[in-house]
Amino acid sequence: MHATEPGGNEHGTLSAISNEMVRVYKDQFGRGPTKTRTQWAGPDIIVVTLEQTFTPAERKLRALGEHARLRDLRMLFQYAEVAAFCDPIERLTGRTVRSFISGIDTEADLASEMFVLHPPGYEGPSRSTIVTPPDA
Repeated sequence: MHATEPGGNEHGTLSAISNEMVRVYKDQFGRGPTKTRTQWAGPDIIVVTLEQTFTPAERKLRALGEHARLRDLRMLFQYAEVAAFCDPIERLTGRTVRSFISGIDTEADLASEMFVLHPPGYEGPSRSTIVTPPDA
């Protein structure tokens, strides 16, 4: 069993992923979350939850009821920097990211980042290298 698969000795890897996601959020948004948790959700899926990530300007948008705009802005930034999110996952797990899915609940100020991994030994392209045109 690979050390970063569920049931292996993955605690250190999951903690390192949480730390990397805090760093990515600080780099991308200027503010890191107050609480982060990373878990396996099956043999090929990693889910990271991040709480209290909003900047003061984003909190103002939420107070104004601008939830759709806030979600749109966050998603724009998330998907503009796919490699920044996927690269640490690949480095720490030794596996290639197949899919990156980002979501946010603006009422709760809770974000989630989900990474679906290719099976161990896969040697094809990573999601971080696949660029989707803006109009797609």
